[in-house]
Amino acid sequence: MPPRVNTAQRRLLKEYQQLTKDCPEGIVAGPVSEDNLFVWDCLIEGPKDTPYENGVFPARLTFPTDYPLSPPKLVFTPSILHPNIYANGEVCISILHPPGEDPLQYERPEERWSPVQNVEKILLSVMSMLSEPNVESGANIDACVLWRDNREEFERRVRADVRKSLGL
Repeated sequence: MPPRVNTAQRRLLKEYQQLTKDCPEGIVAGPVSEDNLFVWDCLIEGPKDTPYENGVFPARLTFPTDYPLSPPKLVFTPSILHPNIYANGEVCISILHPPGEDPLQYERPEERWSPVQNVEKILLSVMSMLSEPNVESGANIDACVLWRDNREEFERRVRADVRKSLGL
């Protein structure tokens, strides 16, 4: 096994142990199986006082073998309506973008991924993103337009996603 994989596995195991001891409210996350620390299932609770409130949204975190040098990918399964979530469920936020300069010069390097980030910070950032979409840098243009131009319809659709997330 390459040394990087061992480093990544040790780091992921340590993060998982920390999360099981002291997990932030509204988040549950861990490896899908003990045999593969590079794929995690997550449950993210919709933040209070948002249209996502009371929802419980499943997501999958997939880590690269050079983690923590490169960021993982987070995908909601199923996708939910949000300006910063692609139609396939993939989350688009700065903390999950590769380290370094942004080729589009939209994000500062310190906003992007760095090895000091961790699973807990990622999931807390996603909860924050649910509360405060960034429509200036949208992944889902239709959701951005709906959020900006017809907030009532946007919230109605999100509440439908919430009901779906609860099996209602």
